[in-house]
Amino acid sequence: MQLVQVALDVPLPTLFDYRLEHATRDLIGARVLVPFGRGQRAGIILEIGGESQVPTERIKPVAQVLESEPRIASDVLRLMRFASRYYHYPIGQVVLGALPQALRRTHAWRYVQARVTLTSTALAADWSTLPTRAVARRRILEHLRARGPCTPAQLRLLASTASRAIRELLAQGWLALEDGASCARTTSDIHTIAPGPQLTSDQSRATNMIAGSLGGFTAWLLLGVTGSGKTEVYLRLTERVLASGGQVLILVPEINLTPQLEARLVARFPQAMLASLHSGVPEGERLRRWRAAESGQANILIGTRLAVFTPMPRLALIVVDEEHDASLKQQEGLRYSARDLAVLRAKHRQVPVVLGSATPSLESYGKALSGRYRLTQLSARANSQLPSIHCVDTRGQHLREGLSQALIDALGRTLAAGEQSLVFINRRGYAPALLCFACGWSASCPRCSARLVLHSTVARLRCHYCGHEEPVTQACPSCGNLDLTAAGQGTQRIEDALMRLFPTAQVLRIDRDSTRRRLAFEQMRKRVQDDDVDILVGTQMLAKGHDFPRLTLVGVINADGALYSTDFRAAEKLFGQLTQVAGRAGRRDAPGEVLIQTQFPGHPLYQAVQRQDFEAFARMVLTERREAGFPPYAHQVLLRAEALQREAVERFLGHAAEAGGRLGYRVEVYDPVPAPVARIAGRERGHLLVQSASRAELQRFVDAWMPHLSGGEARRVRWSLDVDPLDL
Repeated sequence: MQLVQVALDVPLPTLFDYRLEHATRDLIGARVLVPFGRGQRAGIILEIGGESQVPTERIKPVAQVLESEPRIASDVLRLMRFASRYYHYPIGQVVLGALPQALRRTHAWRYVQARVTLTSTALAADWSTLPTRAVARRRILEHLRARGPCTPAQLRLLASTASRAIRELLAQGWLALEDGASCARTTSDIHTIAPGPQLTSDQSRATNMIAGSLGGFTAWLLLGVTGSGKTEVYLRLTERVLASGGQVLILVPEINLTPQLEARLVARFPQAMLASLHSGVPEGERLRRWRAAESGQANILIGTRLAVFTPMPRLALIVVDEEHDASLKQQEGLRYSARDLAVLRAKHRQVPVVLGSATPSLESYGKALSGRYRLTQLSARANSQLPSIHCVDTRGQHLREGLSQALIDALGRTLAAGEQSLVFINRRGYAPALLCFACGWSASCPRCSARLVLHSTVARLRCHYCGHEEPVTQACPSCGNLDLTAAGQGTQRIEDALMRLFPTAQVLRIDRDSTRRRLAFEQMRKRVQDDDVDILVGTQMLAKGHDFPRLTLVGVINADGALYSTDFRAAEKLFGQLTQVAGRAGRRDAPGEVLIQTQFPGHPLYQAVQRQDFEAFARMVLTERREAGFPPYAHQVLLRAEALQREAVERFLGHAAEAGGRLGYRVEVYDPVPAPVARIAGRERGHLLVQSASRAELQRFVDAWMPHLSGGEARRVRWSLDVDPLDL
């Protein structure tokens, strides 16, 4: 009898033993179906052989080895094992959670090998007769003419509407299906590239330095001011990797950043296969794209954080764009940092990794200063000058719906010049509070310790934490006062104010509410690119990565709130946010202007933003962190707990703190405290912070601490560990 250890998607920190005759190490990473409880589950073989703690007669046989399916590569399994150990999360949930949903099910996966080919009708047709909007059809036809027959899965990578376009062309008689293996890729196909712009001296130096490290591991921090052309550096490096037959993995923090980058890659490398992976991709398509990367057919993979686990047999370069962004850290389940795992994966594969940002995280910048990462900089914009940044002192001023007269005048001038403006306020809805000044009542969520936000477009009060909503009350439920006040500003209120102030202007609001429909953001972005918008109102969705050529003015509202935060990272986050949103202005010929409304114009943070001097700001904050003993000069683990009763949370965290204090490790166990939002969706929340100057010591502590967190009080709460937390 041969034992195999299988990872299953269950919340237990162990592998499961099964019998499999004639098992060899070649099966490590293979998907199998195994009996579990009264049914079957899909799992992944991680070990072969060894001794079992289970009596022989109780070890069940593997039901089926799915031989024809792809196997997870050893380097990806190694990364998954590390993630399980470091983030203290069950190995089975790490491994299965990183796979497409279809591979977690118990049915065999079928990969269609039929090929799509051009018919004689298509070859004889005049393609110029196709409608202007038939972009996907044109792209498919050109792709097939250049490369010959391809699988449907390969063609679906060309456009989000490719499936429908294929059906239309088949019905039209321009395409036909034939059996056979997937089409091959020739070297000449991959090498076909469109010319790029002339590089600046900074871009050329950065490209050559990083390209010189291809073939070995180096972690690069690419610090480039907004508009300096970091993406062009990525493209030049991609060109060199493709020329040598390698694959490139590009991680972006948000779905909304993929279309613009994908369009540039497709335009530059029209014959290379590009795949994108993110939560907006339908399940079946996600599996096909994952398979294209795993099989080596896709040369370039763009993805959000989960893509860091995608197998790529010829991986030669990893790029993490906007590496500072908090979205690269998963905030539930396996709370991993895709940026940190990307660096580790590059080290395992002995390939370079590029971390790009105009405002890098202080963890990454600190490593660059210490020499652990290599630093290369783009200190000037590629095609324009940096915008001028001014603070508008709002002390004693009468604001019109939150807008100062200086900002209103600047908006008017920009509109008269035929240019675009952006008003940035990182708060959606109409107003963050509905108040009664007669008795002090405020509209609060019945399930959360938070106020309800007024949304005027639907006349509803909504909780942005649990989703609860209710109609807007017409009278104070406490005293009956009919004169209720909408306090503060949100994107909807600013939008309404701007439409009244500038009735002839096209005002467009972009936030999570206005972009809920599928492809809504892409359609809005196209409106901006097509000059169909005069004034944008938006949240942090617009703060990074977007290139709007006619946008010359940025106004920032309500930034001061972050200055009062108890989060030691608040200043870093605010500086990054302001720098990023300021970087949207003046990215072409017309100069850019940024107006930041504040009651603290002399604050050192605002002064640093005005000078656009990240390095001086970072060194100042790093000095403060070193003296205070905060990350990156210390390492943290946050124990989070929630329950229906506050007492249960307090007892569990109190027990955990007491147990941790008895273990005798060189760590500091802080007192349990309520979470910043102490109740969400009816559940009370609290947390406990543990900190140490030694990462290794902290990991040893958590290993010893974990058994004390199970049983007893733990049965009455939901708890989780967050290693290297970003939010306390």
